[in-house]
Amino acid sequence: MRLPLIARLLGIFLVIFAATLLPPAAIAWYTNDGQLDNFLLSQGLLVLLGLVFWLPGRGHTGNLRTREAFVVVTLFWSVIGLTAALPLVLGLDISITDAAFEAVSGFTTTGATVLSGLDSMPPSILMYRQQLQWLGGAGVIVLAIAILPMLGVGGMQLFRAETAGPMKDEKITPRITQTARALWGIYVGFTIACALAYWAAGMSMFDAVAHSFSTVSTAGFSTYDASLAYFDSVAIETIAIVFMLLGGVSFNVHFIVLRMRSARVYWHDTQTAVFFAVVAALTLIIALTLYATGHFGDIGTALRHSAFQVASVITTSGFSTDDFSIWPLFLPVLLIFTSFIGGCAGSTAGGMKVIRIIILAKEGSRELWRLLHPSIIRPIKLGGRALPERVIDAVWGFFALYIAVFTFLMLLVMATGVDQVTAFGAVASALNNLGPGLGEVGMSFAPLNDAATWICTFAMLLGRLEIFTILALLSPMFWRK
Repeated sequence: MRLPLIARLLGIFLVIFAATLLPPAAIAWYTNDGQLDNFLLSQGLLVLLGLVFWLPGRGHTGNLRTREAFVVVTLFWSVIGLTAALPLVLGLDISITDAAFEAVSGFTTTGATVLSGLDSMPPSILMYRQQLQWLGGAGVIVLAIAILPMLGVGGMQLFRAETAGPMKDEKITPRITQTARALWGIYVGFTIACALAYWAAGMSMFDAVAHSFSTVSTAGFSTYDASLAYFDSVAIETIAIVFMLLGGVSFNVHFIVLRMRSARVYWHDTQTAVFFAVVAALTLIIALTLYATGHFGDIGTALRHSAFQVASVITTSGFSTDDFSIWPLFLPVLLIFTSFIGGCAGSTAGGMKVIRIIILAKEGSRELWRLLHPSIIRPIKLGGRALPERVIDAVWGFFALYIAVFTFLMLLVMATGVDQVTAFGAVASALNNLGPGLGEVGMSFAPLNDAATWICTFAMLLGRLEIFTILALLSPMFWRK
């Protein structure tokens, strides 16, 4: 384990992150909202911390080994997520616990919040929160991969450690730097298109840019306490649905669509087709239930809110136009379970990912066939290709570990004095990077005690790095030579 090389990389990432504080600092200067000094001080502290890490390893170069990549990724998300709390601690009257939760929530694209009074909050702080999500959604490491060769460090190990899903070794271009740039270009393009669409639909330019950051990153922070319900606009909600779903689809698939100039690729990709089918089925089921129970008086309104919340929850965006935690019958729990599915592997969404659910379903079906026909040989195929048994075993292992971690964290939150429904909703929301939960955290995590808040902060990091990355570091085997 070459610690100087790891320290050097972390120092570079901290300095790069410090540079991202310039836009909110510029807004603070332009609007004179009193936050300029706080952003400049935070930037100076981040640069200083970056130099502390960089100096010991400034002469170390070379390719990262697998174990080193896991350490770099985990430290990156943890350290950047926590140090991102600096402007919030300095600029707002909140505790370190709440500031850390808010910053990690933004950076992991969870979108859960402990803040209120957003409507009157300084514009620079609002934009900073939105920008955190956008950077996290891109996976800043993907951007770093594009420049790592210039720093003398190879990036493929970082890409494998950061990218979600069992098909992570597949690249859309021959070189990893080209892959990173392609994904980054698509991400920026979607953001610009989303901002322009919001602006044309009636948002101010500030709100349009801010909400495009949180929509494409499937994060969910808003500049208003009421979220997108503040605008009460069908056009804005439709734009949000479209770009949330685009954010929930694999960016590899988007790249192929753009290269082939054909939207039919979406339907020919198994994962994407299943994703859209689940969205359509859930939207219909929930809309009919809302209408049948009289929660909404007409089917059109029921469909409007159902479509929005399904898109928001399955992509783990967390935007809201209505408090689904008080919807009738089984709907709140159904939506929380939907967040466990999440978006497609290779997207900005959280959850277990659609491709894993598909593989689990196919494996379950195969086991039923084996009960009836013990001698049958039936490989599991995806996209016409047989999956290696190693991939199937890994998916089963991930699923088992995911449920075990969720159960343990939920019990841990309950041990702090939180009731069962709130603990279930809070941990599910944090681990799936969703945002809203159930019970007392239906709209805000502010009611949680400090211990439960820190547990949920850790859960957000676990969910963002898909559990294995962090838990591998906690295993004694990882540190054995």
